[in-house]
Amino acid sequence: MNPSDAIARELVSEEKIRERVVGLAEQIQRDFSDSDLVVVGLLTGTLMFLADLVRKIDLPMRLDFIGVSSYRDGTESTELVFTKELRLDVRDRDVLLVDDILDTGKTLRAVISKLESMQPRKISTCVLLSKKARREYDIPADYVGFEIPNEFVVGYGLDHAEQHRNLPFIGALNVSS
Repeated sequence: MNPSDAIARELVSEEKIRERVVGLAEQIQRDFSDSDLVVVGLLTGTLMFLADLVRKIDLPMRLDFIGVSSYRDGTESTELVFTKELRLDVRDRDVLLVDDILDTGKTLRAVISKLESMQPRKISTCVLLSKKARREYDIPADYVGFEIPNEFVVGYGLDHAEQHRNLPFIGALNVSS
């Protein structure tokens, strides 16, 4: 199958992503200007968003990653598994947790709980995409790139069965693919 057949339609263009990343970075820079900031990215879908975001934030910061997986080959979330632990100490520091998508809230809830046990001063969250229609847990997102409809999305780091991460835009997956 042609890879382009897997995408039903484009939801967020490359240009809109680029513009919104700059806007989010400006907000974050203002809010954390006097902070001992640790940016924690959730692997792997956040990689492209995180790379673009931190390059636009002109502040001293530490960067680390935590790995959590909730999808296997399908489009339905399964049991959460931590695949990588933090290397940095976040005690008494401000943590900005960056994720690709806030869907049910299950992943962010688990990661926030884990981070809270490490006693940071504050935890803020930044997500590229928010899908409120699927929310099961009331998890706050302090910084949101885009609200999207209840569709399975790929591109700009998000995948389906490890495919389509390299698309420069966010697209709705063709469910018949």
